[in-house]
Amino acid sequence: MEILKLSVQGLSKNYDGLEVLDAVSFDVRSGEFLSVLGSSGCGKTTLLRILIGLLEPDSGKIFLDGVDITREIPSKRKMGIVFQNYALFSNMNVIDNVKYAMKFHSELKAQADKRAKELVELVGLAEHVNKKPGELSGGQQQRVAIARTLALRPEIILLDEPMSALDAETRINMMAELKRLQKNLGTTMIYVTHDQEEAFSLSDRIMIMNRGKIEVLDVPEKIFAMSSNEYVKKFVIDNMKARINMLKRFN
Repeated sequence: MEILKLSVQGLSKNYDGLEVLDAVSFDVRSGEFLSVLGSSGCGKTTLLRILIGLLEPDSGKIFLDGVDITREIPSKRKMGIVFQNYALFSNMNVIDNVKYAMKFHSELKAQADKRAKELVELVGLAEHVNKKPGELSGGQQQRVAIARTLALRPEIILLDEPMSALDAETRINMMAELKRLQKNLGTTMIYVTHDQEEAFSLSDRIMIMNRGKIEVLDVPEKIFAMSSNEYVKKFVIDNMKARINMLKRFN
């Protein structure tokens, strides 16, 4: 039986007269990998910042496990976030970056060293524990950021364009790694991206946004077979087919 983890009801956000989010409503199931896909300016990053508590909506509600967290502070939302630039401390090594946030949580502080080591091993960086971010590749930095987020035991992990700075080969490897971690941990993930390939490769369901509204929310197979929605056809289907045809030229 599927369990509802997050319920977003009628979220709206206005910036200087521009409706960035227009009564957005959707649910996320426990253990689900949901991608929020859309072009720049569609409202997906604003949505993410409202979910984590960095912005307040003008209207609407957010429920986590049935509890209203709309006005709750970020540290009380049971969510973690991996930013686009990873936001690692350049003067700290891998292990110190991972355990840093645990120092400020009394229930985690005592086991910070042990948990940090376990997480570093989980993301495959055991041989790099003493390296600083500047000594790591982009993919390795991303793993550190994910391990640091996992350290606080979030019930939902939000990811904001986490692979945009990676080269093609590293991005493919990290997609596989991220899906493996999510499957093994059973964590609910909401993944914001403008990249169709990432969304279709990783997601249980995809939510496509356009101009602050949801165009469609469905499983990848049904979205790819969709032709009645003109925006979805242009932004997703035609784009994906063009990419496939381009790859065929090099094979």
